[in-house]
Amino acid sequence: MKSWIKVMALACAVAWSAPAAAWWWNSTPSNYTDTRYPIVLVHGMFGFDSIAGVDYWYGVAEDLRKYGADVYTTQVPALDSTIARGEALLPQVQAIAAVYGKVNLVGHSHGGPTARYIARVRPDLVASVTSVGSPHKGSPVADLIYGSPAESLAASLGNALGGLIDLISGGGYSQDLRSSLYSLTSEGSAEFNNFAPAGMPTTSCGEGAHAANGIRFYSWGGTGVLTNILDPSDALLGTTSLAFGFSQNDGLVGRCSNHFGKVIRDNYFMNHLDEVNQALGLHSLFETDPKTVFKQHANRLKNAGL
Repeated sequence: MKSWIKVMALACAVAWSAPAAAWWWNSTPSNYTDTRYPIVLVHGMFGFDSIAGVDYWYGVAEDLRKYGADVYTTQVPALDSTIARGEALLPQVQAIAAVYGKVNLVGHSHGGPTARYIARVRPDLVASVTSVGSPHKGSPVADLIYGSPAESLAASLGNALGGLIDLISGGGYSQDLRSSLYSLTSEGSAEFNNFAPAGMPTTSCGEGAHAANGIRFYSWGGTGVLTNILDPSDALLGTTSLAFGFSQNDGLVGRCSNHFGKVIRDNYFMNHLDEVNQALGLHSLFETDPKTVFKQHANRLKNAGL
C-alpha cells in the first residue's frame, strides 16, 4: 500500500511539474523586447530580406515582434562595397527614423560594417549599432580569394548567384563581388575602419568604445563550424574555415575580428549561418537558440533606454 501511495504521489508531482515547467520556460513577458526605437536588421553578403517565404533572419524578426519589438528587415545589394551598401541602406533608415526618431541597427556579417556606415554619416538617426558575426578586421577567406587567379571565376559565379538572389527577392540592385570582397579583406577593412573608427578595438582582440556620438555599440559572434549534422551548409563552412588555420572562427569570420564596441560574447558554438538561425533553424542543440540571443539583446537595448 505504501509503495502504491508513493507511486501516485510521484505521478501527481510529475503531472504538476510539467505544466509548471512549461509555464516557466514560456513566461517571457509580452513586452520583453519592447525597445524605445525600432530594430532594423541589415543582412550580409549574398543576403536578402525574404525568398519564397524564407527569411534571411529565419524566425528572428517574428520572435522579436512576438515579445513587443518593432522590427524592420532591410535589403541592400547582396554583393557590393561597404559604402555602396551603406548608401543603399541610408534611405531606408531615413524613412523609418522619420517615424520613430532613431533606429537600433543590427547587422550580420557584412551588414555590420554597412550599419556602421550609417552611424558614421548620419549619427542623428542611430540609437545603437550591433554587429553579429561581422569581419570588422577582415576575413582570411576574402584575403585568399581577392587578387588570386581564382578571383575572376569567383566574380563571375558570385555575381550570377547574387543577381539571381536579387531578382528572386526583388531587390533591384546590381552586383559587384570584387568590391564586396575587397571591403572584407584585411586591407579594405582597415581603410573603412579609418573612415569609421567609432567602436573599433584599439588592441588586437579587445573591446572598442561602448559608445560614441550618442550611439551605443555592441557585438557578438561564434566560433563553431560543424554544429549540426543535418545542416548541409556546415560542409561549405567547414571548407572555408581552413583559411583560418588553427585560429578560432565561425567558418568565415575570426573570433577577434567579430569584436566591436561592447562584446556580448565572441564564442557562441554557432557558425556563420547559425548566427541568424540558418539554415532553416538547424543549429547546435547544445548552444543557446539564436532567436533567444536576439531576444536577450533586444531586452538589453530596452533596459538601456534604446
